[in-house]
Amino acid sequence: MIQDHSPLTVLLAAPRSFCAGVERAIRAVEEALDRTGRPVYVRHEIVHNDRVVEDLKRKGAIFVEDLADIPDGAVAIFSAHGVSRAVEREAASRGLSVLDATCPLVRRVHLEGQRHSKAGREVIVIGHRGHVEIEGTTGQIDGTVHVIESVAEALTVRVLNPERIAYITQTTLSVDDTREIIAALKKRFPAVQGPDIKTICYATQNRQMAVRVIARRAERIIVCGARNSSNTNRLCEVAVNEGRQALLMQDPKDLTLSFIDGAAVIGLTAGASAPEDLVQEALAQLAQWRRLTVEEVRVTREDAQFAPVDLSHLVPQLANAS
Repeated sequence: MIQDHSPLTVLLAAPRSFCAGVERAIRAVEEALDRTGRPVYVRHEIVHNDRVVEDLKRKGAIFVEDLADIPDGAVAIFSAHGVSRAVEREAASRGLSVLDATCPLVRRVHLEGQRHSKAGREVIVIGHRGHVEIEGTTGQIDGTVHVIESVAEALTVRVLNPERIAYITQTTLSVDDTREIIAALKKRFPAVQGPDIKTICYATQNRQMAVRVIARRAERIIVCGARNSSNTNRLCEVAVNEGRQALLMQDPKDLTLSFIDGAAVIGLTAGASAPEDLVQEALAQLAQWRRLTVEEVRVTREDAQFAPVDLSHLVPQLANAS
């Protein structure tokens, strides 16, 4: 392809990339490896990003989908997405040394659902079936739980008592889509209780807001992140809903010269589970093709901090006596 090196303005969304929950989970794996001096086992991807997972594998982390693949007594880390009570019980029965890296905001959703269940309400979970966060959330709630993904399902879900229901949400949903689903639930079930969109994570909301802002000027938008990342996919959807073509860049090779062909202004962002390295690699690739001007567009500042995962019970591996 011909590289014209014509001017290109890149609107760099801020905030972007890692959120506090993702940083906390990654740090837990790294510190567990350092403290124990032995492999640690992580149930599911610690966060949904191949680059992060591969980096931790090189450092000694072993990723599994089933607790049965973890040796008895080993260090087991639960991912930021959370797990069901059944998984927690199995880990305890196996004598695993558990580090729970569940994002505190996901845990808040669990507690909200449990509170409604204890009050005798059926719980409607707004989220994506099959997503690991939803599997964990539904598995934390006793009683009847319904998962819905759309307005259509909100209008057809069957409940036992319309006067005794509540809803909670996945933390990584589209804010706009979720508002529509909640509105449909409230219209159909006036007594339904729930947190509006408050349980959608702050980082998800901030990154979606930033995309909306840069979409006012950008002709196309690049979203860095993994294809299996819910929050990353939602950023692409927000861009498209704003009338802008979006490209999900999991790896720099996904970025093509044809995507920016004819554009004078493009947007660039990254999902909350995507490292800033990906953003910088996108900029480096763009700079090979066009003469860049980079403008950061900040919509808010994030200062959220979470207490680190408790590693106090980990026992360092002792060297073999000679």
